[in-house]
Amino acid sequence: MRTTVNIDPGLLSEAKQIAARSHRSLGSVLEDALRRMISDTGAGEAVPRHVNLPSHGRGGLRTGVDLADRGQIAELLGDDELPHASA
Repeated sequence: MRTTVNIDPGLLSEAKQIAARSHRSLGSVLEDALRRMISDTGAGEAVPRHVNLPSHGRGGLRTGVDLADRGQIAELLGDDELPHASA
């Protein structure tokens, strides 16, 4: 089946080199790569889009914390290298 996809130029170049070295078509190399990716994620298994990160305490922000205020975040973290002005 013929289809059109956008592929990173560097990645495409590497795939073409593999195809040339192994005397195979580019399509054959790409098919193998897709088969490996699909088998690595499990047959029919969806790739997770949500990751649960561990949390401590009651959750949520401290009262008065503004995530858009980089200076305030820097002060709270004790990081003198971050700018102390609001972004």
